[in-house]
Amino acid sequence: MTHTTRLSRRSLLAGLSAATVPFGRALARTVEPAAQKLIEAAESQIGVTRIYDAAYVRLAFPGGDVAIDRGVCTDVIVRAYRQAFGYDLQLTLNADMKANFRAYPKRWGLTGPDTNIDHRRVPNLQVFFARQRAELPRPSVTGAVSGGWQPGDIVTMLVPGVLGSGGRPHIGIISNTTVAGTDRRRVIHNIGLGTQNDDILEVLTITGRYRMLAV
Repeated sequence: MTHTTRLSRRSLLAGLSAATVPFGRALARTVEPAAQKLIEAAESQIGVTRIYDAAYVRLAFPGGDVAIDRGVCTDVIVRAYRQAFGYDLQLTLNADMKANFRAYPKRWGLTGPDTNIDHRRVPNLQVFFARQRAELPRPSVTGAVSGGWQPGDIVTMLVPGVLGSGGRPHIGIISNTTVAGTDRRRVIHNIGLGTQNDDILEVLTITGRYRMLAV
């Protein structure tokens, strides 16, 4: 189920910055080991990656990264997969783009793959995960623990109030903790305040769900 909001990006960030929503249950005992590894790798970025920086940067290839104190939402995902599984989305997405460039979005006007930025764009990751048969149906209940979002799921969303009416693509990893007093899972992401574990599943418009743990 998607949830649409009229919050602007500025008000959304201000709200997240000011919020002190307590944590609920830690559900590690119900989490499969691979999902737990991915979550822990994402959580290890909290307090380390403190800056949101979307600047285009020339990266080494493979294994390239911007400085660990900064990045965007996709960097949370890329770093988590590298740390948890030794799986390099920069490398694997580039290989798939080289072989299947027409399958990927053309919104940036590129005529071929770019190892510096392709894996740092949410729409490209969405196509890649789908092509790996990792796409899952979205839960009918946004925050449900049972039969809904599962720890280690990848969730894609739209941040309202930017890029016209469509919003800005965003991505995060479903946490193994819930918001206190609810069954709503938190999301590990970087929306502008560095890597955080936030209560956003019912704030942003959800566009996709993916699960790729057997890498």
